[in-house]
Amino acid sequence: MVNSRDRLLAVVVVVLWGANFIALDYGLGQFPPFFFAGLRFAVLLPVLLFVPRPRVPWRWLIGYGLFFGALQFAFLFTAMNIGMPTGLASLVQQASAPFTVVLGALLLRERITPVQIVGILIAVLGMVAIGWHRAQSATLLPLLITLCGAFSWALGNLCGRKANAPNPLHLALWIAIVPPLPMFALSAVVEGPTAGWDALATAFDSPTGWYALAGLAYTSLLATIIGSGLWTTLMGRYPASMVAPFSLLVPVVGFTTAWLVLGERPHPIELAAGAVVVGGVLLGSIKLSRRKPPVPEAPPLVLPESAVQRP
Repeated sequence: MVNSRDRLLAVVVVVLWGANFIALDYGLGQFPPFFFAGLRFAVLLPVLLFVPRPRVPWRWLIGYGLFFGALQFAFLFTAMNIGMPTGLASLVQQASAPFTVVLGALLLRERITPVQIVGILIAVLGMVAIGWHRAQSATLLPLLITLCGAFSWALGNLCGRKANAPNPLHLALWIAIVPPLPMFALSAVVEGPTAGWDALATAFDSPTGWYALAGLAYTSLLATIIGSGLWTTLMGRYPASMVAPFSLLVPVVGFTTAWLVLGERPHPIELAAGAVVVGGVLLGSIKLSRRKPPVPEAPPLVLPESAVQRP
């Protein structure tokens, strides 16, 4: 059972990550998506000069950096760049929770209950409803790409759990060595060899650029260092199926901030389907505590007749 202090830490992560979608929207207003995915981690590299490498196997460090750092944000940024609404992206990303539960059962042999299976199926039904509605306006592709990002996040969760770093903040920082090189290379091939660097050079010349730089600072420092550090800590302390449900609150913050800051108005069908997703993921991620069998009462002590003293 997650204790009160760790619940509070999980809520802090939720707030940081929910508001992070606004920062990502600002950043993508200036930078190409693949370049931005690499840049958010590249700015952390100088910090590693003062942080010792975490005592974890390289395969889990690289796996965590690849899935949680590089692929998750490459998919997410691409989806948002081609039309995925900010608030809806914060919801669909939470498909990582049932993905994490299922992958934890398949790969880490964590027990999955019938109630969790039902919850996962309900969440999938909600996702299908959102996909159907998106398809009516020919915007299904951003949804599918966002789901790929959620699946990458789930794989990263398992790598972070297997790493079990003594200092999770060090692990959250050191994954920064993985995304920059492949993301910058991909940006050069897909977005153009100078597109990202030109955007960085002109970022200081307009209000949009300054908003993008503020978004970069937020997503790198607050969302990555603090948010990912706390999340990695929680994933190391508890089974994946106990931590993943807290991410359900991220879309609440994401929808609210997108409405207040960006003026986004989600469609009622998407809100209803989103509630189904959240409810299903919550049901699919909880563990029902088993009742302890009653302790049988000790039989009464019967002394042999020979041991009984008679007056």
